[in-house]
Amino acid sequence: MAKVEHFEIPADDVERAKAFYGGVFDFQFDDWDEDTVMIKPGGEDSIGGDIHKRSAIPHPTVVITVDDLDETMAAVIANGGEQVGQVMPLGETARYAYFRDSEGNIVGIYDSRA
Repeated sequence: MAKVEHFEIPADDVERAKAFYGGVFDFQFDDWDEDTVMIKPGGEDSIGGDIHKRSAIPHPTVVITVDDLDETMAAVIANGGEQVGQVMPLGETARYAYFRDSEGNIVGIYDSRA
């Protein structure tokens, strides 16, 4: 069975995006060069990714599992992002929402507490 292995986040300003994702999710980074930073996996069951200078190649939306959607959305807003749409239920015990990050990307967040 396939699994998600890596995600890519395009940015007009890599340092600004790095500050945003570090502030919201406490991600840690390895700088590769001025145009790319690698996002370190947060544990054995998580995946890594990168933030890189925006190019012509579009990227899919990623969804990040969080402990508390409301707290995370508050952190998104506090770090310069904005909520897109409403928080939506997913089954009886989960919910999801989307936000626009500091670079204009739409990203999803998900929790299992309804």
